[in-house]
Amino acid sequence: MGNLCGKESPDPFAQPGRTLASAPPPPANPTAPLPKKVSGPRTLGSPGTNVGGGSQQQEDARRKAAKAAEERATAGGKPKGKLASQLEQQKKQTRSETLEESSRDTRRMRDADAAADTRAYN
Repeated sequence: MGNLCGKESPDPFAQPGRTLASAPPPPANPTAPLPKKVSGPRTLGSPGTNVGGGSQQQEDARRKAAKAAEERATAGGKPKGKLASQLEQQKKQTRSETLEESSRDTRRMRDADAAADTRAYN
């Protein structure tokens, strides 16, 4: 189906195609350009380089990261609130304690349903 109000597009195969010989020629130099020449040779131990050790900025970054990690570790002991304490209690429970608690809840719900059925019957 075409567009009712638009004009017809020409057939793409109405024009002759191009052959492989008519393709544009490849560039003369397909390799990357060479880097610029360095003004002089670099010497080991020249001023401004610290061979075998990290720079002052790296040491500062490591020190800051270590300090932040220590702060996060010490912040873990702070009280966080009601939900966090409940979550902590759940994490401390063993599998048997968790199953026992679930069983108690199920029994309570069963007893409540039985009491509701008894009240509805009378």
